Amino acid sequence: MMSPAQIDILKNTLVILLAGGQGERLYPLTKDRAKPAVPFAGSYRIIDFTLSNVVNSGLRKIDVLTQYKSYSLQRHLQLGWNIFNWDLGEYLNVIPPQQRMTSMWYRGTADALFQNIYILEKVRPRYVLIVSGDHIYKMDYAKLIGYHVQKAADLTVACMQVRRSEAHRFGIMQVDDKNRIVDFEEKPAAPRHMPGRPDVFLGSMGVYVFNTEELVRQVIADSKVDTAHDFGKNIIPGMIAGHDVFMYNFSQGAAGRPYWRDIGTLDAYWQASMDLLGAQPSFELSDSTWPLRTYHPQHPPARIISTQNTRDGMAVNSLISAGATINNARVADSIISPRVNIEPGACIESSVIMHGTTIGAGAKIRNAIIDKDVTVPPGTEIGFDAEKDRRHFTVTDSGLVVIPKEQPFAQRAEAIV
Repeated sequence: MMSPAQIDILKNTLVILLAGGQGERLYPLTKDRAKPAVPFAGSYRIIDFTLSNVVNSGLRKIDVLTQYKSYSLQRHLQLGWNIFNWDLGEYLNVIPPQQRMTSMWYRGTADALFQNIYILEKVRPRYVLIVSGDHIYKMDYAKLIGYHVQKAADLTVACMQVRRSEAHRFGIMQVDDKNRIVDFEEKPAAPRHMPGRPDVFLGSMGVYVFNTEELVRQVIADSKVDTAHDFGKNIIPGMIAGHDVFMYNFSQGAAGRPYWRDIGTLDAYWQASMDLLGAQPSFELSDSTWPLRTYHPQHPPARIISTQNTRDGMAVNSLISAGATINNARVADSIISPRVNIEPGACIESSVIMHGTTIGAGAKIRNAIIDKDVTVPPGTEIGFDAEKDRRHFTVTDSGLVVIPKEQPFAQRAEAIV
């Protein structure tokens, strides 16, 4: 139960969710949609996980800043997140670039806030929580915001411990014994570990709490100079010397077992999908204390059909979504999305099959991501011969095959089989 003071803090916090990323490294999954709108875990979109964190944390004032290919994202938010009551001071606004301050697109994360200062002036929140719509994790932001208030901080940066091999992909910080950030470098070529702890690298999660007045001052000042206009590259390093900037450890606010993944690449997307499987998955979807929300269309239950006296209809260690049909076919270690139809004799292994796709009879799919509304011809083999797959599809260095949405397929069947 929250105290009146804690409730007041949350009521005076505005959430800015940055959802305008192109997601170039996720292409072709981002060919027709923004990265936060990419389907994940069968029934969800990537953005659902951050928004679920927001709602489960007790926050009800949300502005989603969109930019590139935002149509499907906006439609999803209208269908799945129309749960707020304006009369109670709750809302979720989807805000495309307004060009109030400049005629340019957002030039960076800080510039996105600068171009939307009008929102801050209109709402006048005491605090601003800035989050991204392209990460998979569970976090109680109320604890983070409470920590920010307790520290009387100007800025608090959520962080987690990252491996040495991954540190170059993060903003890496150094902190003192009071968790004050004393150094911050965005995506360093030679990351610095914590003093005396050679295996400890503190990486920024891209989750920030600002005092609103200080945020406004910082983004206005940044807009007047030639920078990358980015929180990690410019704002945070520039604030360390003269402001109270603190680190907050993700493990203090994780909902359940700490898990965080930036699914910015195709291989990372596939691995995060595989992390959902097993008796004790790395990331648990079934948690009644931390519900994950999305839009669920009216689909019938999933069907697994096995002809009498055979065991051909089988799904092992997989997620099977509503409306899917597995007809005398085998599925193992895979994510099967709504309305997927898998015909007799087909075999799916270690793959993600998205909405409305049909896998023809006798087809064999392994280590693949197949986007929406694809018809894979009978007898096709994918994921068994990388050289053949590369002639028609995207194949990553690890051998993962990715087939884009509505890929025309039938005329190529002979070359792929």
